[in-house]
Amino acid sequence: MKKTFFLILILAFSIFSSACSSKSNLPVKKLVLVNSEGKEISVKAEIASTFKERQNGFMFRQKIPDGTGMLFIFEEEQVLDFWMKNTPHPLSIAYIDKNGRIRDILDMTPYSLENVTSSTKVLYALEVPQGWYGKVNVKVGDRLKLDF
Repeated sequence: MKKTFFLILILAFSIFSSACSSKSNLPVKKLVLVNSEGKEISVKAEIASTFKERQNGFMFRQKIPDGTGMLFIFEEEQVLDFWMKNTPHPLSIAYIDKNGRIRDILDMTPYSLENVTSSTKVLYALEVPQGWYGKVNVKVGDRLKLDF
């Protein structure tokens, strides 16, 4: 009985530890944003292109450094809803259409279950640390180079 309980406890701890890990197995790509002045800004982004990858996102990540992010790629353009369930780090999200044009940039509150919705149909969403878009002078109307 004690042995079984101990094994269950170890298994539960292993699952919890892997869920809370800051490491990711997602592919990472250097993305380039082009602002209205023509300046190119790089961001090193994890690519989430499957349902499960998009569902997990940045959950449980304690720290997301400036200059990094996660690009969510969808199969078709749609109005998107994101939330911050189990996500402790404050983020900003850019909703991006099929042509690479940024249609919205919105801030998201850690752990919030409130939907953050795109204003129009989009194909991509790029999450970065909150405030990063402002720091690098990227705004609505700027674009993501789609050569990744």
